[in-house]
Order: sequence, then structure tokens, then C-alpha cells
Amino acid sequence: MNPNLEGYAAAVFEDAVAADAAAGLAADLATLHNTVAHNGPLHALLTDTAISGPDRRAVIEDLLADRVGPPARRLAAYAAARVPGPEVPTALDWLALRAAEVADGQPVVEHALGHAAARRRVGGYAAALFEELATDRLEEIEDELFRFARTVQSTPPLRSALTDAELAVDARVAIVDDLIGAKVQPGTKRLVDFAIIGGRPRDLVGTLDWLVEQTAAARGWRVARVRAAAPVDEAQQAELEGSLAHITGSPVELQVTVEPTLLGGVVVEIGDLLVDATARGRLDRLREHLLPGGWENRGFGRLPNGTPSEGAQ
Repeated sequence: MNPNLEGYAAAVFEDAVAADAAAGLAADLATLHNTVAHNGPLHALLTDTAISGPDRRAVIEDLLADRVGPPARRLAAYAAARVPGPEVPTALDWLALRAAEVADGQPVVEHALGHAAARRRVGGYAAALFEELATDRLEEIEDELFRFARTVQSTPPLRSALTDAELAVDARVAIVDDLIGAKVQPGTKRLVDFAIIGGRPRDLVGTLDWLVEQTAAARGWRVARVRAAAPVDEAQQAELEGSLAHITGSPVELQVTVEPTLLGGVVVEIGDLLVDATARGRLDRLREHLLPGGWENRGFGRLPNGTPSEGAQ
């Protein structure tokens, strides 16, 4: 099944269960699946490869207006837009079956996926959440995800536990609940939980950082990760944000971490763009330019007994 749809459906089903509406959603999706399966013209239209995803979505939304509840419309429209035409009936069938399982109270286990597919599944879940959230909430979630990712990254015992594939998913989710359950936005907690449930264990920190970018993108921003040798004050941040916005053509939000080992300056990563403006980076580039073979191969420095080497005399 399409990973984006799996994640999107997981979020919508969670909302339905919380609202005690899972049975109605299952009935709506079963009706929709049967309608598509037995209506030849509609089936042909939805599977026509010449029709774009947005056009298929428009057909589904028009067809279902006032006929099924909003959750079923959301799921069907998303499937029509994101799944290749020939696979739309199969996707609707899968949604109906999964909804019936959820309505019956059966546990849903997300099967293991490869790195890219797992990220897409988490991205589909995030897309469903973002549809329901105001921009100011997205900003808070973005900040909370970033800070939690840094906490996991910098705390070896926590990182080891949360990335342990041998530890049950429920146990890893319980660890997160103990740490941040009542301290963050509900959307943040749900995203972290699904990064564990639907992502790859070893990629947890990477997935959380990727979710920061997805959250920023949902607000019309792009995230620039800045590693600085010293704290960056507000004026410097504003100047850097303006420069990066000019380069990328869109507003940029900075996520700053301080790394004294850089000696001076900053390293900026934004999308595929990497700008190394650190003293350490300049020294490394100077060394590579002057001495391609390395210091030792050129005889510079001192010998083990302290005597200047030939190249240093």
C-alpha cells in the first residue's frame, strides 16, 4: 500500500476512535468501495491514467458531497490524489478493510518499511495532522520537535532506548509519554509517537529532524540548521535569515546550535545547500589547497625528538 496513504489513514483513524466515530467511518468507506467496484463509468474514470491526481480528487469530493462523513471524504480524496490511477480501487478497498479492523478494536501494526518509504508514511501522518492545526500551533510543534530531537541526540541512554528495534513499540512510546506527555502540544506528542510506530527505529532522530522541516514547510517556511561557534544574537539571526531568504526565494527560520569546536563563524544547512563559513572550515580548505598530501607527507613540523624536519628548516 502507498506509504503516504498508510500514514494519513492512521491519523484519521485515530481521530475517529477518539470521537467514537470509527464504526460510522468504516460503514462510509465500505459503501464507497462498493460503489466504485460496481459502477463501471466511475471505476474507469478513477483508474484513467490520463486524469491527474487533483482531478481525481475533485471527482471524489464532488461525488461524496453530503453522502458520507468528513473523515471518509478526507481519506477518499487523499487516496485519489496520492495513489496512481490504476491503484485507486485497491486503495479504497484497503481503507475499508483497515477501517473495519479499527472499528472492531483490532490492534493495527505498521509493517516494517525501507528508509524512504517509512519517511513517507510518517509524512502522510503529519499531513493529516497539519490539515487540522492553526499556523501558531504548527510553530510551537516545530520548536518542540526540534528540542526533543536534540534531547534524544545528546542523551545516549535515551537515544539507545528509543532506537532499539528489540524493545517493543509500546514500551518506546511509554518512555516518550513519561518524558514529554504533558509538556508539549498534543500534535507534537502524536508526531513523536508515530515516528516511533511508523518510522524506522535507527532513523528516529533523522525522522524527527525531517518532521521539523515538514512542519516548517506547512507554514510556508524552510528550516536552516545553523551550527555556530558562539551564540548568535537577534540582530545576527535577522541578518542571516534575510540573506538566506534572498538565496532560497522563501522565508527561512533558523534552528541554531552552538559548537565551540568550530572555532569561529557558522555552518548553515538548508535543503541541499551547505555553507561552511567557520574558521575551522577555512583552515581545512587552506590545508587542502596548500598541501594536498597532508602535513606529514610534506615533512612540515618537528620530528619525534623535537628537531625541526627538513621541510620546516
